Amino acid sequence: MSKSIFTKDGTAQGVAKQRLIETLARPDKRVINDPYADKFVIGASFMKLMGHKLNVWLAQKFAPGFHEHLISRTRFIDDLIKKSAASGAEQYVILGAGYDSRAHRLELPSSLRIFEVDQPEVLDRKRSKLPKELPNSENVTYVTVDFTHQSLTEQLMAAGFDQSKSTVITFEGVSQYITKEAVSSTIKELATLTQNSSSILFISYVDELLDKDPEACFGKGYPKAAKRAKLIKNLSAKVGEPWISFYSAEEIGSVLSKNDFSIKENVTLEDLNSVYFTPVGRTLPENQIFKLEHFVIAKS
Repeated sequence: MSKSIFTKDGTAQGVAKQRLIETLARPDKRVINDPYADKFVIGASFMKLMGHKLNVWLAQKFAPGFHEHLISRTRFIDDLIKKSAASGAEQYVILGAGYDSRAHRLELPSSLRIFEVDQPEVLDRKRSKLPKELPNSENVTYVTVDFTHQSLTEQLMAAGFDQSKSTVITFEGVSQYITKEAVSSTIKELATLTQNSSSILFISYVDELLDKDPEACFGKGYPKAAKRAKLIKNLSAKVGEPWISFYSAEEIGSVLSKNDFSIKENVTLEDLNSVYFTPVGRTLPENQIFKLEHFVIAKS
């Protein structure tokens, strides 16, 4: 497998793959629909031939609940964005946008200005693969930034971010890949950027128990929890994006509160299983619950 294929976007491809798998389900059985995911997935045509059930079965062999975990995170954010936009949010900032396609697959108001922030290589590749005609494309601004040494504030302001407008921000699947100092400084910048307006922040984080007590990061009876936790971390490292930062609920709460954000929700697949999968007849049993990553909504 060519190393260059996964340079700087290995996990973005992996998440897009799960969105494609979910999109292959029958409309009355799927939790999300992403008609653009296949553009970013190697072997997408073969996966389509395999169909939803076989792809999910293979994902279960890798790690039970892994697919549903990522899809619940996607849907949770989808719902947040739609609700925020309907409530008057004027800007949406996607930090570490990867191959996210919410700007185009969700029915969002034309008044919502969207800023997609990521590394230049990833955004260039994304734009080259997306169709030329896309819904809502005129409202999307691509902002290149390296979280470890560039100023997020300067990059966003140069792109036209308006500090007086209400904003929703998502920091999805990023915190484990960068230092805690980078996470803290990013949240501090976001607080300063939005201090003159209302803001909602979504951030996901990997539980520190993944190393200390891996069984606690999965449902009761989850098979080979410690082995699978190690496998997942090793796989991420192999595609050049190792997990380096882990948090407790208290630690993430402290980082947010120091910057005037208060947590409104902190959930995992364990909480969202009955919300998203039960209604479509796909409730996961306890021994398939994958809850090593938390989804947090905070407000300023």
